[in-house]
Amino acid sequence: MKIFIVATQILLAHTVFSQSFETPVRLSANEPLTATGRVTWALESTFGPTSILSISTQSALKTWSNSPREYGPHWDGFGKRIASGIAVSGVSDAVEASVGALWGEDPRYRRQGQGSAGARLKYVVKMAFMADRASGDARPAYARFIAIPSSQIISNAWRPPSEVGVGDTTLRIGLSFARQIGGNAFSEFWPDLRRKITRRGVAGKSSSD
Repeated sequence: MKIFIVATQILLAHTVFSQSFETPVRLSANEPLTATGRVTWALESTFGPTSILSISTQSALKTWSNSPREYGPHWDGFGKRIASGIAVSGVSDAVEASVGALWGEDPRYRRQGQGSAGARLKYVVKMAFMADRASGDARPAYARFIAIPSSQIISNAWRPPSEVGVGDTTLRIGLSFARQIGGNAFSEFWPDLRRKITRRGVAGKSSSD
């Protein structure tokens, strides 16, 4: 059961999924990131519909499996899990956006959109640990390296005892980077898949006519 929940969390990838320019984020990933844009990015990444849906789905799965057990398998526990997920996301996004501003780190994922599948997949993984700078080159995502661990450590202040061990915290940090990769992959390959689905739908409709 725990493995199933972990796999689902990776696939949902709410943090990066909500940052994709294929989703309704008001700030284009191709525009320079201003101070206002950083605030917009952080708010959209935390409270956008995709993020809320993802956190709600994860919370529902955890409520069903009663993880953590202290919250219980009921509506009250479901609400606590949602609140915790939003709080962690909010802290992480705020830290990444604000700290990254000190050296011009851009937290948004810019889709490559061309090349072989293997090359694009390498780019997907690479950009989970790298970030574009104002100069246009990609460098290690130091703000993300600060934001993800710190948000998970801070969250231990409100998490129940069964979730605050060193191993649990380390696992959550690792999962956050895994979700970063999963979200990048969605942003990179979903537009291609969507176009194929659309073409097949149009072709099927035309043949039936």
